[in-house]
Amino acid sequence: MEELKNEQLVIKIAEMGAELQSIKDAQGREYLWQADAKYWPRHSPLLFPIVCGLWEDKYHIDGYAFGMLRHGFARDTEFTLISKTDNKVTFAIHDTPETHRNYPFRFNLAVTYRLEENKIHVIWHVENTDNNEIHFQIGGHPAFYLPDVVEGEPMHGVIKFDNEGEIERLKGNVGGCIRPGRFRLDTDNGYWTFNEKSFEEDAVIIDKGQVREVALLDKERKPVVTVNFKSPAVGIWSPFGKNAPFVCIEPWYGIHDKVEYNGEFKDKYLMNHLQPGASFMAQYSIKIG
Repeated sequence: MEELKNEQLVIKIAEMGAELQSIKDAQGREYLWQADAKYWPRHSPLLFPIVCGLWEDKYHIDGYAFGMLRHGFARDTEFTLISKTDNKVTFAIHDTPETHRNYPFRFNLAVTYRLEENKIHVIWHVENTDNNEIHFQIGGHPAFYLPDVVEGEPMHGVIKFDNEGEIERLKGNVGGCIRPGRFRLDTDNGYWTFNEKSFEEDAVIIDKGQVREVALLDKERKPVVTVNFKSPAVGIWSPFGKNAPFVCIEPWYGIHDKVEYNGEFKDKYLMNHLQPGASFMAQYSIKIG
């Protein structure tokens, strides 16, 4: 476990999955979900080389089928610590014979966490070390405690989007994949009030860059956590049926398969592509307070 701290925040990151494990303020208040398995046993997993689910957990490259479980393998892979300074830490993995069985590409993946006052910058760097073009998706999955919710009480909360107009969502509740149609999210000038039933059809998925900032508010409608990103999609999720006292705000460069999708992996919606020797870099930030 590696730790970074300044006058405002202390964060901890595990080498397993390069996963953020804790975000505490100067008063010791914890903001990141602490992985109680009764609800959901993770904190902030990294999603790579897919985001969410594949239809029947399979995908195709040049007509050949490969298997991969939801969210890919990076979250369950031991990363190596590459560098550390007072305010920044970087972890990395690369392809192995084992990864080739599920994902037949050569790559390097680095994840950096950087502290800046009351912000955490999460930076992803994917490098194509293959001789051919590679295809991948990547995303974050940080979970935050709901303000003003005590465990055992009905879950509820308010989110403020930076889009105060109409917002459309997708629904991904058929075999972990997206069913047809686009649906209006019931917002009021960018405010969205949610409860347990809001997640009955799994994550609320907002694509097409409709939203670039999501703030989790307290009962006085003051921001407690704000996630800022440039990704084309974001997922908002809490496990339905558990009244879990947390919500995930997930920036995604990728998305589920559509129901019954059996096309090529490279042609999936929101797929990223890299030519040999090329790199991809993206980041999102978590602001506390």
